[in-house]
Amino acid sequence: MAKRCYYESLSVERTATDGDIKAAFRKQAMQCHPDRNPGDKEAEHRFKEINEAYEVLKDPDKRAAYDRFGHAAFEHGMNGGGAGFGADFGMAFTDIFEGIFGMSSGRGRGSGRERGADLRYNMDITLREAFAGKAAQIRIPTSVTCEACSGSGAKAGTKPKTCQMCGGHGRVRQAQGFFTLERTCPNCQGRGQSIDSPCGSCGGAGRVTRERTLAVNIPAGVEDGTRIRLANEGEAGVRGGPPGDLYIFLSIEAHPFFQREGADLHCRVPVSMVTAATGGDIEVPTIDGNKSRVKVPEGTQSGRRFRLHGKGMPVLRARQSGDMYVQVVVETPQNLTKKQRELLAEFDRLSSSSTQPESTGFLGKVKDFLDGLGTRTN
Repeated sequence: MAKRCYYESLSVERTATDGDIKAAFRKQAMQCHPDRNPGDKEAEHRFKEINEAYEVLKDPDKRAAYDRFGHAAFEHGMNGGGAGFGADFGMAFTDIFEGIFGMSSGRGRGSGRERGADLRYNMDITLREAFAGKAAQIRIPTSVTCEACSGSGAKAGTKPKTCQMCGGHGRVRQAQGFFTLERTCPNCQGRGQSIDSPCGSCGGAGRVTRERTLAVNIPAGVEDGTRIRLANEGEAGVRGGPPGDLYIFLSIEAHPFFQREGADLHCRVPVSMVTAATGGDIEVPTIDGNKSRVKVPEGTQSGRRFRLHGKGMPVLRARQSGDMYVQVVVETPQNLTKKQRELLAEFDRLSSSSTQPESTGFLGKVKDFLDGLGTRTN
């Protein structure tokens, strides 16, 4: 009897994608599986048919050959789908478990080498160090490759052996009816290798704990929370595996004078009432350790801000800097002497709307408001 077209067996078009083919196989395989249809010879035959079709169409090379030559491509001993329930079926039906139960096929061969873990190091720096950058050294306890066994985990003069239970795959299979289940090899814990004579220095792990000193370059302009990655400076891998990475997280300490907003710096500078009224110059420190002169115009009010261009923080990986903003806070005199009180009283008596426009304007608005309500002031 002539074989049925593989595409017809799976009820898909010849233009079907790999995903369409897999979905069709999964659906039909579950419907006509012999466990669901005990004693049904037609269902058993149908199950073999779709399994054979899927074995060919899921493989790009086999599918291309089938599209060109049909069933003849797999005659006379050429590779193709099998009609029985051999190893090919076990491999194909594993795809159902991957999609439905999330199980891994575990077809790869175990090497025994595992990548080392990534490490985290928290570093505190000052705002000044964030401005200028810093070359620092840190000491961290970490796992390094064992020198006695060069990371193999085996005693000098010996080598790890292929695990006899799993044959080096790291996983073992167990057949249950038509199902083929896989689990991690209990003998080698998935590594695919076993060690008869462990290294005395590392106990077979291939790594030991040591304290290391590392150089860290902190670029200028880093912000709070910046993460710096040092590749391959994490824990050493198990039994010669590649090392992990080291991540340094930066925290910038609060500054007593500056507050940072992105690349800009802000500061509050108190000035005397006289300087604010008559004008003058004040000196303010800058983050680079120098000083800048700020001209305070006559009649400056408390809260006014002055901008110093380019005196802020450098922008990371850019040739530019933010600005510095100086906010003036007019200080009210305290602990006045009798003479000072008399002078201030005389100044107030001589003051007019031109010298205190905001106060005069405010009082005028209050009077208009109360007059509108018909309220008399005491």
